[in-house]
Amino acid sequence: MKRVLADCFASISELKKNPTALLKVSTGAPIAILNHNKPTAYLVPAETYEWIMEKLDDIELTATVEMRRSEKADAIEVSLDGL
Repeated sequence: MKRVLADCFASISELKKNPTALLKVSTGAPIAILNHNKPTAYLVPAETYEWIMEKLDDIELTATVEMRRSEKADAIEVSLDGL
């Protein structure tokens, strides 16, 4: 059986009946949508999704900074006046 990565879960038929109620009950946490007791999707409120996307952006930016920091020895120094 697949691992369910959420504390809150609902069946597809429960989701069809009242998705807004599920979101209220979850209080911002992800909801595992189950089909035959297996997770088929995860439902998250818009605010939670936006927060996740911001965190992923931060991780990507951190990786870019670290990559460029490691290339600092190869950088060519210039002055603003020289540009």
